[in-house]
Amino acid sequence: QVQLVESGGGSVQAGGSLRLSCAASGYIYSTMCTGWFRQAPGKEREGVAAIYPGAGSTSYADSVKGRFTISHDKAKKTVYLHMNSLKPEDTAMYYCAAGSMAGWVPPLGSSEYNYWGQGTQVTVSS
Repeated sequence: QVQLVESGGGSVQAGGSLRLSCAASGYIYSTMCTGWFRQAPGKEREGVAAIYPGAGSTSYADSVKGRFTISHDKAKKTVYLHMNSLKPEDTAMYYCAAGSMAGWVPPLGSSEYNYWGQGTQVTVSS
């Protein structure tokens, strides 16, 4: 079955960096869109970045453009979220998700995604 396992979360000071990893298994990796989402306490889940690994197309939320980069390693079947210039407002649980929708621009709406990981916590202190 489809399995997504996140890692790489932690606590950093504002301005620091983290790299999150999402290891995928149980499906043909390049055929599904993979996205990163986050949810802070009391807030709705927010799409952060997404990628179609086969095409390499990406999309980003306005709040992270220029600071976060999504990438992937086909051989490792792993999608990464490189987070730079972190801010306290980036503090949240970060989730990896995969979906089989077709398209060119990877969607950032959570309802588009069928499979979800357990999440990894990112805490940014000021």
